Amino acid sequence: MAAKEGLIGLITADAGAGPKSVAPFGGVERRLGTNPLSIAVPSNLEAPVLLDMATCVVAAGKIGLARARKKAVPVGWIVDKDGAPTTDPNDFYAGGSILPLGGDRGYKGSGLSMIVEILSGILTGIGFGVDPEVWTARHGVEYRHNDGCFIAVFNVEAFYPLAEFKRDVTEFVKLIKATKPAKGVKEVLYPGELEWITEQKRWKEGIFIEDETWKRLTAFIEKYALKTTIGTP
Repeated sequence: MAAKEGLIGLITADAGAGPKSVAPFGGVERRLGTNPLSIAVPSNLEAPVLLDMATCVVAAGKIGLARARKKAVPVGWIVDKDGAPTTDPNDFYAGGSILPLGGDRGYKGSGLSMIVEILSGILTGIGFGVDPEVWTARHGVEYRHNDGCFIAVFNVEAFYPLAEFKRDVTEFVKLIKATKPAKGVKEVLYPGELEWITEQKRWKEGIFIEDETWKRLTAFIEKYALKTTIGTP
């Protein structure tokens, strides 16, 4: 929304003092959240220039999707409860951890994740750590799980004429896209482009939902007696 208004928008998010999913670089225990950050930039392009990423190697939802589809995950996504690399998504739910972004340079993703947690968890006052009871005891009030968000918006016009900025961002992105693709790569994409392409496709073709996820959705609908027009897959 910020980008549509000619502004640069930045948002980070963290789960505060609630249970975490990610092991810090060099560790095997969950101490960090997936701690996503998102930055949107105005341009004249059809697809938005939008960086939207977790600071770990993969979002937790993709591990859940792999488990629902009974598929293995790539090497380097997760470790089991003992810190051993694994491709079985069930190992994550049995006490394993997601790895920070960066592979053997994961200290970069780990450090970025810590900054996101400081901005979204500590600065907002919802806490940090992995045990809500510790936070409750420290502050004398019951911790209630919530996601803290740090939001910053930059008025482009305060720095540079908006029309010129959007023109230059557009030309910059075109320069990046004009890069000769590496072997096996169809084209160079910019942040937000693939998601936009996928969105257009989904509007036309619908969204595939595997049986396991469909069962969970219908179970919630029945449990809470929700009204729905959902049909069978």
